[in-house]
Amino acid sequence: MKFFEAAAAVFSIALLGAMFSPGLQADVRNKKTVVTFSGPVEIPGVHLAGWGVLPAGTYVFKVMDSLSNRHIVQISSEDEKTVYATILAIPNYRLKATDKTVITFRERPAGQPEALRAWFYPGRNWGEEFVYPKAKAIELAKATNVPVLYTPAELPFEVAEPAQVVAAPVMQEMRRAPVMAITPRGEEVELAQVVTPPPPEQQVAEARELLLPDTASTLPLIALFGLLALGGAFAVRAASKRLR
Repeated sequence: MKFFEAAAAVFSIALLGAMFSPGLQADVRNKKTVVTFSGPVEIPGVHLAGWGVLPAGTYVFKVMDSLSNRHIVQISSEDEKTVYATILAIPNYRLKATDKTVITFRERPAGQPEALRAWFYPGRNWGEEFVYPKAKAIELAKATNVPVLYTPAELPFEVAEPAQVVAAPVMQEMRRAPVMAITPRGEEVELAQVVTPPPPEQQVAEARELLLPDTASTLPLIALFGLLALGGAFAVRAASKRLR
């Protein structure tokens, strides 16, 4: 019957559509998140000249690199065509995961923008605690009365032109840059006194998740859906023959 043949075709097309929709998996791997700020927000990191403070608007956050004890986060425009910041971050623990994205800030005196502190992806207990240049970290620690992460390394915190990708030398410098914390009194303390890192197995799992290519996660599904589509088509065809 033509009805069953049409049903088989629709069934196969639907499965093919599922096979070639890797976007969701990619988003989970790099934690892509669309964030809208209602006011200006100060950010650390390598940023486009003149964009040390992001104006109110919509931005995209992504984890670009994941090592055992640090991550590199990129902030770009909503269309992802302009990179505003590439930020060094340290995984930090929170007691309870939520099903929504959480962005935390360091409150500043009236008239000054809030400073970006951490970003938590939905469903994760470990978020990204952002690292500031030392001079800015000291200023924030005194203003907020809490320790702030910093790196004493002289990273290239500004680039002159918009970019879609981060240059390899910048990534290499961020991977090996030392990270500490500064207290409101100006005392340097070890990182372990401020942040709680994920257990080693969690660190390895997240690093592997980020580094897997798209094909590694979608090929098994493609094979499975292909077999299901083929089996479904044969089953519908056999049923239609019995009803003739």
